[in-house]
Amino acid sequence: MTREIDRSPARLSSALAVSAAALAAGTSALTTSAGLALGVAGFVVVAVGVVRGSRRGVTLGASALLVGALVGGLLVGAPYVLLPGVIATVLAWDFAEQAINVGEQLGRETDTTQLEVTHAAGSTVVGVGAGALGYGIYLAASGGQPVSALVFLLLAAVVLTSALRN
Repeated sequence: MTREIDRSPARLSSALAVSAAALAAGTSALTTSAGLALGVAGFVVVAVGVVRGSRRGVTLGASALLVGALVGGLLVGAPYVLLPGVIATVLAWDFAEQAINVGEQLGRETDTTQLEVTHAAGSTVVGVGAGALGYGIYLAASGGQPVSALVFLLLAAVVLTSALRN
């Protein structure tokens, strides 16, 4: 008798995705009520999307988290709140996609801990490094520019990353 392979999202990457989404929602909550609303909604949709293995849900939730972080950053004008929110949002999306991919390709019961940890570490290093580089460029070139300049720089980085991934 053959056993059916469970193609549900991988557990570790799913947990990391939900944790990163919670961090993104938390940073949005520190800004404004609009940031809080978008952050909570994004967190819930990412969590449901990763549990169900829905790429559309994950992308929709991550989009809400991103908009919440950007709105909060623009209204508060604090890049030190904006950057962690955007980085956590991108990581939540990336970890959720990884969870879904690993589940579909290898199955949930396969031991993929090393694969998932390596991916998560690499993504985190790249995300934090890109955020630090963007913030450094913002500080060096801002000359009194508003935080909206950093928002557009981050938005461009997200769009570029998304385009390169496809």
